[in-house]
Amino acid sequence: MSDPIAIATADGLPSTLDLDRLALASQQLIEAGQALDAAGQVPATGGNFSCRLSDRLMAVTASGCHKGRLTSGHILVSDFAVRLQGTSRKASDEARLHGQLYEDLPHAQAILHTHSWAATVLSLCHEGDTLSLEGFELNKALEGVKSHETAVRLAVFDNTQDIEALALDVRARLAADAGLHGYLIRGHGLYTWASSMAACRRHVEALDFLMGCELELRRQR
Repeated sequence: MSDPIAIATADGLPSTLDLDRLALASQQLIEAGQALDAAGQVPATGGNFSCRLSDRLMAVTASGCHKGRLTSGHILVSDFAVRLQGTSRKASDEARLHGQLYEDLPHAQAILHTHSWAATVLSLCHEGDTLSLEGFELNKALEGVKSHETAVRLAVFDNTQDIEALALDVRARLAADAGLHGYLIRGHGLYTWASSMAACRRHVEALDFLMGCELELRRQR
């Protein structure tokens, strides 16, 4: 077992980096990248992933790397304000969206952002600001959902390069609807979170299936 390291964060308060936890998070992120790449969820260099390391730190994938070919060198340590620790690599601007979710959702231990065709197309087709997926047995694959009659809700936001503004919009939506299981950015992709990386990967798989079903139902109408 490695000794933890004390580091400073953007709020000026010290936080402890558990190196064993970082090693586990790195392996989980690498494995998630391989699986999601094989499933066509993160084409080209799309997507970004993270794991919570502490109440102020996260492990997040570096900018511009192919998620199917991640190595430990692509996993960065950052506080939630995206001040990187011990690296010259750059995190994606969207890493702030991960940090905001960890700030607002204490139960979230992993976050996955993917770019599947279903998420991309449905986010453009849907006119409202909330997508409700109802009546599907696979709804029960989402944490906290016990019945197919329970709607799975995703917030929908317009795409923007103003990440700080988007993070504030996401924060406001979460405050208004604590039951959200993720959100879509139009023409962009899906963000979802869960209490473990295994559960988060299950969310991605289930939500992508459900969005594909929703697209087909709309085509049939």
